[in-house]
Amino acid sequence: MSSKPLSLTYLLRPSSKASGKVPALFMFHGYGSNEEDLFSFASELPEELMVFSVKAPYDLEPFGHAWYAINFDAEQGKWSDDEQAKESREKIVAFMDEAIEAYDLDKDNITLLGFSQGTILSYAVALSYPEKVKNVIALSGYINENILVNGYAEKDHSKLNVYTSHGQVDQVIPLEWAQNSPEFLENLGIPTTYQEFPVGHGVSQHNFFSFKKWLEEHV
Repeated sequence: MSSKPLSLTYLLRPSSKASGKVPALFMFHGYGSNEEDLFSFASELPEELMVFSVKAPYDLEPFGHAWYAINFDAEQGKWSDDEQAKESREKIVAFMDEAIEAYDLDKDNITLLGFSQGTILSYAVALSYPEKVKNVIALSGYINENILVNGYAEKDHSKLNVYTSHGQVDQVIPLEWAQNSPEFLENLGIPTTYQEFPVGHGVSQHNFFSFKKWLEEHV
């Protein structure tokens, strides 16, 4: 299947379904990476899913891409561009809507899978627009409440399911930030599976097989 031109660049793994609406999974990579990174998982994921691995819209020098800028300032330390993150949140939502129409996807069976900065955006999309997402696989990231839409807490999140995991020795995103996620999600009524693994900022084989099994049970 050749991919169709949409508003963001992406790689596509077709679904095995021959007819009817197709469930889909959208992948969002981390800061400084690209759409090829997480796509290595695609061949191992449930065959009925159409898998989109999406490239972030902002180019970094000398290579790589980002969903929003991370600035390093001598006085303020490291800080994220939340306004740019909100723009990317909306770009992702628009892209998903385009893909649903272009590929006749099942809008009620959409999964987001993110790593690091891609996880932060996956949370932002799902918690801001819970009617658009069924499942979230949140790897090595955290919830940034500052980039959620106003009034998100009043929305109905009861159809969402979340798998989230983090490395116990993550040197990029502190483990404590991820450990706050389960309580935050459960306060919104979202069933949440949280796991930690003895790794740094990455996805171990054990972690991969764990979220794969979770996904197979929730598609």
